[in-house]
Amino acid sequence: MKSTTAAGGCAFLVYDAYFSVPHSRVIFMALNATIYKCTVHLNDFDRSIFDSLQLTLALHPSEKPERMLVRLMAYCLHYHERLEFTKGLSTPETPDIWLKSLHDTVDLWVDVGEPAAEKIKKACRQATEVWVYSFNTKSDVWWQQSANAYEPLSAEVRQFDFAAISTLAEQLERTCEMSVSITDSQLTVTMGDRVVELVVNVLQSQQG
Repeated sequence: MKSTTAAGGCAFLVYDAYFSVPHSRVIFMALNATIYKCTVHLNDFDRSIFDSLQLTLALHPSEKPERMLVRLMAYCLHYHERLEFTKGLSTPETPDIWLKSLHDTVDLWVDVGEPAAEKIKKACRQATEVWVYSFNTKSDVWWQQSANAYEPLSAEVRQFDFAAISTLAEQLERTCEMSVSITDSQLTVTMGDRVVELVVNVLQSQQG
């Protein structure tokens, strides 16, 4: 079991399917946060990672469920035993998710939404690898306006389909269970009797 931080400053617990060594960490919740408890069965065929995660997520007062879901999906895409959610919207100068090395340097920086290019420029100076996951209804307009500023940056930029994210958000309950399968960086999410394909489009890539 390990504990880490969800955006909004909430602690959540991750129970590893194969290891039972506990790790403890003190975290503070955002006031008036809405708490979601999710069981996530992660099947990442790209990286051969198969884990069951028990997560308690805090929905920040100014955050919509769709954004929280994208945070969760990004976490699944990059899952690592040291991967952590930051306080997110409570600390806009930080990413939503990061992976720090044992020497406290940032190996991975993940932002959700449509961040300004200036923020990502700073992130590229701080982190070894930077990813952005856009998803909003105005995502296409944002990218049309931002693509030129992003082009010189060593950042990976991806886009979730907002309609699919909204469909999945409709299934969310305060206590929920889902299966997340990842193949070729695309996600299939099963919640109850609903199966949703989450296509992740590439807007900018530094990968060959």
